[in-house]
Amino acid sequence: MDGNGRWAKRRNLPRTAGHTEGEENLAALVRVAVTRNVGWLTVFGFSTENWVRPRTEVRHILGLHKQLFGRVAELNELNVRIEWMGRPFDSPEARTPKYVQKAIRKALHDTRNNTGMVFTVAFDYGSRAELVHAAEEARRAGETISEASINQHLYVPSLPQVDVLVRTSGELRISNFMLWQIAGARAYFTDTAWPEFGAAELDAALALVTP
Repeated sequence: MDGNGRWAKRRNLPRTAGHTEGEENLAALVRVAVTRNVGWLTVFGFSTENWVRPRTEVRHILGLHKQLFGRVAELNELNVRIEWMGRPFDSPEARTPKYVQKAIRKALHDTRNNTGMVFTVAFDYGSRAELVHAAEEARRAGETISEASINQHLYVPSLPQVDVLVRTSGELRISNFMLWQIAGARAYFTDTAWPEFGAAELDAALALVTP
């Protein structure tokens, strides 16, 4: 979800205003995705590399994620089940603060019975860390390292392979996001900054995989 900071800069606003607008747009896009019968929507909320950002910006993003995971009533109305993937909370490398952990656990619990779209937020997530974790878990279980064993030990093994990867704000590269799961995925690149990414852009991305 790139371009929050650039969106704010063009309006002479602080970067934090861009992140706030981006979070509001994410909530709106979840509603649109439900109307499009999207089965799984996964977003890169905060990476393992993002912790090096300025402390005030990180604090603001953490607060927005607590708010995002707190939208339980709306998710239940939409029949959306929320998921999270990232470094396990008990991992020595994990950095998710306790208050965000609490919000995540509550959202997972309170939407667990919903049968509609699965909305997954990647927070404190890095694909390389995920693959190392999967290999270590497979080895710990005494399994041969294989595609099947890696799949079984991903952070959220129930997620299917990605159909279409969306990259906003003119970024023409693949980041450290779901590198295992995007094999074979179509890619949709757009100059539109994330706070302005709406229904028309989502439809254009979905058209890449719609028969």
